[in-house]
Amino acid sequence: MASESGDGNCDAWAARDPSGVLSPYKFNRRAVQSGDVSLKITYCGVCYADVDWTQNRHNDSRYPLVPGHEIAGVVTEVGSDVKGFKVGDHVGVGTYVNSCRDCENCNNSLDNHCPKSVYTFNGIDTDGTITKGGYSTHIVVHERYCFKIPDGYPLAKAAPLLCAGITVYTPMMRHNMNQPGKSLGVIGLGGLGHMAVKFGKAFGLKVTVFSTSESKRDEAISVLGADNFVISSNTQQMESLKNSLHFIVDTASGDHPFDPYLSLLKVGGVMAIVCFPSEIKLHPASLNLGARTLSGSLVGGTKDIQEMVNFCAANKIYPEIEIIKIDYINEALTRLVNRDVKYRFVIDIENSFK
Repeated sequence: MASESGDGNCDAWAARDPSGVLSPYKFNRRAVQSGDVSLKITYCGVCYADVDWTQNRHNDSRYPLVPGHEIAGVVTEVGSDVKGFKVGDHVGVGTYVNSCRDCENCNNSLDNHCPKSVYTFNGIDTDGTITKGGYSTHIVVHERYCFKIPDGYPLAKAAPLLCAGITVYTPMMRHNMNQPGKSLGVIGLGGLGHMAVKFGKAFGLKVTVFSTSESKRDEAISVLGADNFVISSNTQQMESLKNSLHFIVDTASGDHPFDPYLSLLKVGGVMAIVCFPSEIKLHPASLNLGARTLSGSLVGGTKDIQEMVNFCAANKIYPEIEIIKIDYINEALTRLVNRDVKYRFVIDIENSFK
């Protein structure tokens, strides 16, 4: 293939097989069409999804695979019909880059739930090409899937908003978790969990972090501003919080019990899961006796993403990040698997390909 031999208009790093090891790669991005925006990628966040698909954990990876769906950059070209963007604008691209644009979900700005939505990488676009993500120097997308990053908001910190941020913001807004004075539990303190804490505090909630790691206590409280920290395996600590929380956001990716957490909710409380354990097992009484709700959510629609970015800019909410160069990505992915990051790796794309 031409792209394998070093030809193409886009520099990137790609995985070639389920080992997940990434190395330099070139390929061609499409030419800008009438409704498209082309952006020079300056930063790209590193999400656990990048591990899953580079290593073919869902048995559907298409190699060579260029991951990355937390993209921030600068507009370099716009199509003739583009009205919302101009050259020089700071913008972001998230987890999807296309949809049918005409179904009930798309018409309600819920493109993420469109049956024909196309993932930013490892997806099959409408022209039959395989999408390639943000571990690359530029990307071309329809303006519908591009989001303005307000002036003054650091692009490096904007990148994680496009997946980690919106993933927890969406269910929090859907379930009215923005009520000052109410109580929120956050399960897990990684890339998603730390954003849920930040949003909770911005909403005026009393936030309790649940973790299996005592080592995260000081940062949860002193850096992120949580009001309380609980070791989830400590039965006594868990018992003391029964029927005390209005809301819970569950970001813990590994398998874990659900009944103990549901028992912490007040009558009518809501627990939103944004994670993918291998199964969910619970006793019906955990829901029925307290009229509780267990709800699922996945990223967010186009309207919600722009609203979330604007909210972060207005309230000075910034993800905690560790900036790396692309040649460190294999070590970073290993550290991510080992939960050795506070709290999001962000690749400095602009300075990695000079």
